[in-house]
Amino acid sequence: MNNTTTARRMQRVRPSPTAAISDRVRELEAAGKRIINLGEGELDFATPDVISYAGIAAIVGQQTKYTAVAGTAELKRAIAHKFARDNGLTFQQHEIIAGSGAKQLIFNALLATVDPGQQVIIPAPYWVSYPDMVALAEGEPVIVPCEEQHGWKLRPDTLAQAITPQTRWVILNSPGNPTGAIYSLQELRALAGVLADHPQVLIMADDIYEPLRYNGAPFATFAQAAPQLAERTLTINGVSKSHAMTGWRLGYAAGPAWLIAAMQILQSQSTSNPSSISQAAAVAALQQPAAFFTQWLEKLARRRQRVMAWVAATDGLSATPPDGAFYLFANCKGLIGRITPTGESLADDSDVARWLLAEAGVAVLHGSAFGMPGYLRIAYAVKDELLEEACQRLEAACRRLTA
Repeated sequence: MNNTTTARRMQRVRPSPTAAISDRVRELEAAGKRIINLGEGELDFATPDVISYAGIAAIVGQQTKYTAVAGTAELKRAIAHKFARDNGLTFQQHEIIAGSGAKQLIFNALLATVDPGQQVIIPAPYWVSYPDMVALAEGEPVIVPCEEQHGWKLRPDTLAQAITPQTRWVILNSPGNPTGAIYSLQELRALAGVLADHPQVLIMADDIYEPLRYNGAPFATFAQAAPQLAERTLTINGVSKSHAMTGWRLGYAAGPAWLIAAMQILQSQSTSNPSSISQAAAVAALQQPAAFFTQWLEKLARRRQRVMAWVAATDGLSATPPDGAFYLFANCKGLIGRITPTGESLADDSDVARWLLAEAGVAVLHGSAFGMPGYLRIAYAVKDELLEEACQRLEAACRRLTA
């Protein structure tokens, strides 16, 4: 065997498309090109001062040692308080775990529960990492396409058809990435009605974008909608999106004690505890409602409106306004087949995204990365002046295409 050969499991996984586009943007910028990145899922807002100061205080106070693998007791109390305050859910400390980002906790949950050949139902469009994490856990991702006319949401009849005796998990992401779709309490209860008949199936509620909702859209998490399935439900959340703390790498999860214990064992043999400094900052983030968030949402709503205006003004594009998150999932099928000024035909959504990066200097992500060809994901969580310039560049570039 060649000593550079990787394990067979690596053949089942691809690099993250979102990380790849960010790396490509950095390469172009290093080469002297000015690129506006609308491909990255990160708020441009600064971490609020009260949270940053809590992290600084932790450093000054020498809170720089190992903590319990699953997080400090203080952080777990803050997480439990958040769930009780915002979601009406009660969790004990042994039912809570903190990790180095929500992504790690999703991966640990899958690794702890999925045997080779077991299936995980993933509604599409989906966050790009779900299928690959399932593959790394030696499971089989089952992609279930959802329709724009149905709000990009999984329907009970579609779920029922997708479940088999090998189904181990169903993943529900609300508000969703890349569509911003939000499941209502009634919609979650309808899905729970299907899942009640399949006791082998676990439910993962990825709520990382929970507070990012427009026009007062209500929010419900699955455990809240279906308390009868609490022993089969894992709720994932974190502070990355809600408090502009992506770099702090702090996520948390709550669910049945047996599952949390298994995830803790995995974490103890991989990363151990999340950063002690980030834990202290997260306590400050979770202890009180985020008063700053009203202003953040107002800015994001204006940005959403600006991107929608660009889409509406561009022949070949269309989009449904997202109810949450900070992405617009735009239908670009009308641009596919068009000809660039150099005579190149845009064959698919990947070609469209590549051309916009080359021609407009604006990075967006192709819908195929999310399991939905013919679309573009546009992240509008960038400063207003950058977003305005990006929209103008994109509009001009699209006008240069011919049928």
